[in-house]
Amino acid sequence: MKKYLFAAASLLSLGLTASPALAQDQSPDGSKAFGIEPYVAVMAGRHEFDTEVLESGIPPVGYSGTIVEGLAGVNVPLGAFFVGAEGSVAKGVDGDIDWSYGAAGRAGARVGESGLIYGKVGYQWVNFDALGNNSPDYDGMLYGFGVEVGPKDIGLGGVTGQSGIRLRMEVQTFDDFGSLRPTAGIVAHF
Repeated sequence: MKKYLFAAASLLSLGLTASPALAQDQSPDGSKAFGIEPYVAVMAGRHEFDTEVLESGIPPVGYSGTIVEGLAGVNVPLGAFFVGAEGSVAKGVDGDIDWSYGAAGRAGARVGESGLIYGKVGYQWVNFDALGNNSPDYDGMLYGFGVEVGPKDIGLGGVTGQSGIRLRMEVQTFDDFGSLRPTAGIVAHF
C-alpha cells in the first residue's frame, strides 16, 4: 500500500512542475539563474519502519522513533529548475532509533518567488537503540519528495525580510519503501 501512495504523491508533485509560475529567470534570492546556492537545515519528524523483513535485514519489529536531523547541501539553479546534493545526520530523541546518516541528490522546480518542489534519491544508514550498543548499521536506498516555501510565498514577507529562510516539509522512505519518514523544519540558504 505504501508503494502506491508514494508513487501517487510523486506523480502529483511532478505534475505541479508544469505550472506557469515556474518560468523565472532569477533564483529564489534574486540572483542570476545560474550559480551555486549552499544551504543548511534543521528538521524534526518521525521515522516508522514496517513490520516485515526488509532487504537491508532490519528485524521485522516495526521500529519507530522521533528524530532531529541536520542537513547541508547545495542547489544549482537551471532556469526554472534546479539540481542539487545534500548530506544528512539524524539523532533519535525518542523511540528505537539511535542515529542515521546519508547522502542524496535532488532535482525539482522553483515555484513562486522562493518556493521549491523536488524529488530526491540517495543512500542512508540507520542504527537502532533497541538493538543494543554494538548493533549493526542497516543501509539502503532512500527516496523522497518535498516542498520548500519562503515567507513571501505564505504571506509573511515582512517577518524575515531578505534573510534567506524557507520552511521545508518532506516525506522519505527507506529500503524498498519499508519505512515512512515525514519531517518539517527550517532551511537557511546563502
